[in-house]
Amino acid sequence: MVSGTKTEKEVYHSSIFKNLSLQSKITPKFHKFAIHSIYEVMSKQTIKEILGGYKKLLHHDITVQGWVRAFRSNRFIALNDGSTINNLQIVVDFENFDEEIIKNIKTASSLKITGEVVESEGKGQDIEIIAKKITILGDNFSEEMEKTVLQPKKHSLEVLRDQAHLRFRTNLFGAVFRVRSAVSFAIHQFFNQNHFFYMNTPIITGADAEGAGEMFGVTNFDLNQIPRDENGDIDFAQDFFGKKTNLTVSGQLEAETAAMGLGRVYTFGPTFRAENSNTTRHLAEFWMVEPEVAFNNLEDNIDLAENFLKYVIGYVLENCKDDLKFLDQRFAEEQKQKPEKDRAKEGLIEKLENVIKKRFMRVSYSEAIEILLNSKENKKGKFQFPIEEWGADLQSEHERYLVEKHFESPVVLFDYPKEIKAFYMRLNEDGKTVAAMDVLFPGIGEIIGGSQREERLEVLKSKMNEMHVDEHELWWYLDTRKFGSVPHAGFGLGLERLILFVTGMTNIRDVIPFPRTPKNAEF
Repeated sequence: MVSGTKTEKEVYHSSIFKNLSLQSKITPKFHKFAIHSIYEVMSKQTIKEILGGYKKLLHHDITVQGWVRAFRSNRFIALNDGSTINNLQIVVDFENFDEEIIKNIKTASSLKITGEVVESEGKGQDIEIIAKKITILGDNFSEEMEKTVLQPKKHSLEVLRDQAHLRFRTNLFGAVFRVRSAVSFAIHQFFNQNHFFYMNTPIITGADAEGAGEMFGVTNFDLNQIPRDENGDIDFAQDFFGKKTNLTVSGQLEAETAAMGLGRVYTFGPTFRAENSNTTRHLAEFWMVEPEVAFNNLEDNIDLAENFLKYVIGYVLENCKDDLKFLDQRFAEEQKQKPEKDRAKEGLIEKLENVIKKRFMRVSYSEAIEILLNSKENKKGKFQFPIEEWGADLQSEHERYLVEKHFESPVVLFDYPKEIKAFYMRLNEDGKTVAAMDVLFPGIGEIIGGSQREERLEVLKSKMNEMHVDEHELWWYLDTRKFGSVPHAGFGLGLERLILFVTGMTNIRDVIPFPRTPKNAEF
């Protein structure tokens, strides 16, 4: 680390003192300890910080730590600590170091290096560090390393998934997960700036928000001795919660109750679907973002969704430039491998920029059906699921046709047939459609699904009855319609689908650290 002068430390310390709200309650002894600890932690610079502010570090000695990406000619170490996709070059005068140390510097080993920051005379980097001291923190067990994805060569995504615990050390997945982190931060920032309150809705629930029944059960029963009632059915009254419970598929219903007191809320957490699906777009465990807003109608909801997506994508474009540049180049290479007719019209960064620039097309379900019915693809039987009449449930191929071929922009579909949407969506005056909305993105299809919620008690009860949703199970949800019910709306965003879009990846298993899919819970 850079040797700070006494003056620098004093300035740093004084700024810390100003920010300690409990300063008067902290003993002088603890104060001194706290300040020292904070200074030590904060003065450890990441490689990203060093590369970004190297001018003030020139000709200073600093200490860096990281993993060896490459060691060339017993002289040049490419060091990376995960903070950036860019490596820091370390120059080693091997004649001045113990032979044993040089011998043990290998790809994937971890090092602590102290040395002088100097301007680089070579190409590819602005600075390098002339090593003065090298400490080997961890060996790489070379023989075993040869069988892993840490070996410096191109690996298939399938192999990388099999070693998900090591793939963070590769350029590709380092970039993907730094972007995922930035997206998550931007989500919280957007809602915070717009005066939303963050709600932690339950992971274990007795409610099925979607009515799909594809839920993971939760129990503390001994599975070899499950108690049963007089009819031979499982006696859930004896279970931990005294009733049948599951892992949540959505925090929406609980978030609605919070919105009825706090106005603007959002959830952001894991959700679970017990779908036996091995597609590139489905996971058994994934993350959902779900805002709920009191006094909002469908149009307000669409505006919120559009502003939200543009904000998050804009944040990533601004703050993940190096990672996006790498992912953009990878995306371009992938497109070259495809038949010309299947290639994307835009590069990755260009696609993200265009989403921000373009106003999302707003199209009713009925208009969309007419477009699809009359499309060449439908008439020539090119759709796997042909569109035959109004009321059809749109598939991903239909959504992508609308976005990628017909409108060539993100699309918001609204006013869907009531039969294909959930019970809680507000019935429109026509009695045939509900105030639902889906945001469709190129390459993805649906990325957001939402609606204005049904705030009228009798209408809601009638819809629940029609769709065989148990009123007694959701008595608490109905209460929110009894005591000062108001129009309100919200939506759900699958985080992983957004990460797919932003990174250009094509398989949802590659944008979550440890994917959970059928027969796969290894890590």
